[in-house]
Amino acid sequence: MVLLGVTELGVNLPSLVAYLINFILLLGILGVFAYKPLMRMLDERTERIRESLEAADLARQEAANAQEAIQEQITEARREGQRIMDQTREAAERFRTEEMEKARQEAEAFVERARSDIQRERDTALQEVRASFGDLAITAAERVIRSSLDRTAHESLIAQVLEEGESLRRG
Repeated sequence: MVLLGVTELGVNLPSLVAYLINFILLLGILGVFAYKPLMRMLDERTERIRESLEAADLARQEAANAQEAIQEQITEARREGQRIMDQTREAAERFRTEEMEKARQEAEAFVERARSDIQRERDTALQEVRASFGDLAITAAERVIRSSLDRTAHESLIAQVLEEGESLRRG
């Protein structure tokens, strides 16, 4: 009865069976030749995408590590630069101090040389004045007395008077 109901609906049973067999064969052939290779290709692609994501994560982590290393190197370079700047400042200050000390010593030496030159000139001038004064005094005394005096005795007497006069001025 069931068979009669299927034919009444316009379904041809032998054709339906042939179509079912063809469909199952086609499904089997497609499963073997198309579905499995397609699934294998999709699995491989999924695996490649997963590996690419892992590689990207690894690269991101390495980039972060490299960034930290670079930042550390920059910080170290800044510290080194600051240390060099401090050393340069210290060296410049030391050089300036040394040069100031040299200039001060040279100025003191110049002043001392000038003082000794002045003292020497003063002593020379005093000797000349003493000698001239002695000669003048002797000449004046000779003219007053109109006679020749003992020149060496008078020169020693004049030197003694000049020394006494100089000691009175100092005291």
